[in-house]
Amino acid sequence: MATDAERPPFPTHPDALALLGTLWAAGHGGYLVGGGVRDALLGLPVSDWDIATDARPERILGIFPGSSYQNRFGTVLARGLEITTFRRDHRYADHRRPDTVTFSQDIFEDLARRDLTINAIAWGRRGPEAGAHLVDPADGQGDLEARLVRAVGDPARRFDEDALRLLRAVRIAAKLDFTIEPMTRSAMVAHAADVEWVSEERIGSEIRSMLTAPGPSRAIRLMAETGILATTLPELEALPGPRLQRSLATLDIAATMHPGAERLALATLLGELEPDTARGLLLRLRLSVREAETVAALIAAAAAPYPGTWAEADIRRYMGTVPSELLPELLQLRALRAEAVRAEDDEAPAREAELAERVRQQQAASAPLTLAALAIDGRDLRETLGLPEGPIIGSILERLLSDVIEDPSLNTRTTLLMRASLVLDGLMQQHAGAAGPVRPPIR
Repeated sequence: MATDAERPPFPTHPDALALLGTLWAAGHGGYLVGGGVRDALLGLPVSDWDIATDARPERILGIFPGSSYQNRFGTVLARGLEITTFRRDHRYADHRRPDTVTFSQDIFEDLARRDLTINAIAWGRRGPEAGAHLVDPADGQGDLEARLVRAVGDPARRFDEDALRLLRAVRIAAKLDFTIEPMTRSAMVAHAADVEWVSEERIGSEIRSMLTAPGPSRAIRLMAETGILATTLPELEALPGPRLQRSLATLDIAATMHPGAERLALATLLGELEPDTARGLLLRLRLSVREAETVAALIAAAAAPYPGTWAEADIRRYMGTVPSELLPELLQLRALRAEAVRAEDDEAPAREAELAERVRQQQAASAPLTLAALAIDGRDLRETLGLPEGPIIGSILERLLSDVIEDPSLNTRTTLLMRASLVLDGLMQQHAGAAGPVRPPIR
């Protein structure tokens, strides 16, 4: 265990210190590294701590019973934290992962291969006889103070090695509201097209992380300015400037009013796209079909203008355009879009507030909006009208639902069965071109 004299100059999770203490006691060097150290030095909360050590993976497995080897790059998961052996990288043929990895005994070699100076700061010690201290060969602390995102060493080489670093640099700069150092930025522009080497799933993961951070439009603007947006989200890049700016304004309002709401953030960012285009984009980024369809449905429904002259039946019909559980998000999305255009249409927020109130009134009255809310179902139609299973039952129920949405007082068993009989007559006449046959009376 680390003593009080060996504690870092920033708050640290006790589990991370305990793992370091165990490594030191076993005769090995051990350091806190990466984004956890960066955020801790900035006084930000840290969700993940990473540890680097001169111990080889097999040795780490022996020191920490129950730990597991995670990958060929020397990472072991122990007590919920990742411990990685110091390493030096070699050629990156695929602009993503090193062809080979050589383990090292030197923390300086390990830090020299990292992406950004502010991620190349470590705290720890070489072993049981050394004192614990900060190791910062690239002056990451200076860049933290200057609020700069700077690549370690040659930025062109860093981004050529791993194109995912381009997205990380954008995400970190946007999250921290840092400026990207000029040479680093130039290298990002030169290597923007290399992002095509990154898997769509990883691109999607990075973008979702950007969207749930404060001021998320900063990330999208940086992607546009460096050319990364054209490679990752060409559908957004193709939007006319005013429409893209409207999306970004809505996105920032969403981040302020509903922080961390990922689905709402996606719907605001993609709200100027056609729903099918948004759905395809999200599927390409490996979101689930269900989530992609949900976001597309929200975008489609939010695009319907509310003129303020809708009858109550119009409100109910509109409510039925999305599943009931999505209504709160739909109203939030509409309110956000209205707020974003307040300067052009100062009455838009008030109209949306009125719509939201009318929707709440319908919900309070338990207005029937779905087939499940009807007073009868398919079994009733089969038993009373003598109908077999088939699409005609669905057609009749949909017609009855439309009637009930128009006039909720019709939603009684007796009334709906009578209307179902009339609907069936009409359908049979349409099919046969003449009056339908006599059917058994309704029971």
